[in-house]
Amino acid sequence: MGASPEKLAWSIAVGLLVGINPILGSTTVVCLAAAFIFRLNLAASQLANHIVYPLELILVIPFIHFASRIFGIAPIPFSASEIFRTAREHPLHLIHQLWRWEWHAFLLWAAIAALTVPLIALVLTPVLRKLLLRVEHHEYPILHPSGHHLHDPQA
Repeated sequence: MGASPEKLAWSIAVGLLVGINPILGSTTVVCLAAAFIFRLNLAASQLANHIVYPLELILVIPFIHFASRIFGIAPIPFSASEIFRTAREHPLHLIHQLWRWEWHAFLLWAAIAALTVPLIALVLTPVLRKLLLRVEHHEYPILHPSGHHLHDPQA
């Protein structure tokens, strides 16, 4: 669709990293904003963002856990009963604490993303350049390198 391999690599890299940010429910909007601000390929960034969604769910607790240690704040309790007790007894304190956990996890993620996005883009760019050359020479992966269809009995 006219996007260069470099732009696609950056679009995919940003989508992948935005897709694992620890602020649940924010990835689509953040990815859209990043795509518009940095003039990335919207489809590629959103596709990458949505592909890694399961990783976001898996990584949210580790991000909060490590951020709590790095920033020296109280760790998140892993007991649901403790969280519900605090919600009943001190709801404002729990809201404040949840915000701190999320904010610090987000800062940790941002530092990791700032270092990782360029590395992913650097690795993807030559791969996408090779893929572009294959497409320009009509060497599609679904075709045999000799040009015969894979299911052609006379090949």
